Amino acid sequence: MNPAIRHITFDCTGDPYELACFWAELLGHPISDEDKPGDPEVLIEFPDGAPGLLFVSVEEGKATKNRIHFDLQPTGRTRSEEVERAVALGARILTDRTLPNGRGWVVMADPEGNEFCIERGELDRVEN
Repeated sequence: MNPAIRHITFDCTGDPYELACFWAELLGHPISDEDKPGDPEVLIEFPDGAPGLLFVSVEEGKATKNRIHFDLQPTGRTRSEEVERAVALGARILTDRTLPNGRGWVVMADPEGNEFCIERGELDRVEN
């Protein structure tokens, strides 16, 4: 049998609970009831056996660009609205790669500097 992906893990130099709170709010999924501020590991749980997001305390800081990242598609919001919401939660915009025809994405960083992208949302009109 093949292995299953159990967690997607984020290394954190700050408080893993604080970074997990950012992602829990952004994605709308809860932090495990077993985790609390100050814990060295904090888990965001997803339904139906989907891999959780695990935030783990490490000593070394992030040194280069992520080699893997999330591409998020807004639901019930436009890309611009989702970017504004992410910024209000503590993210920052790294690069806006939105094209004149509405395609493209916005590259962002979470409070620890981990990159993610926000693509056009279901409410954005797309012209080809």
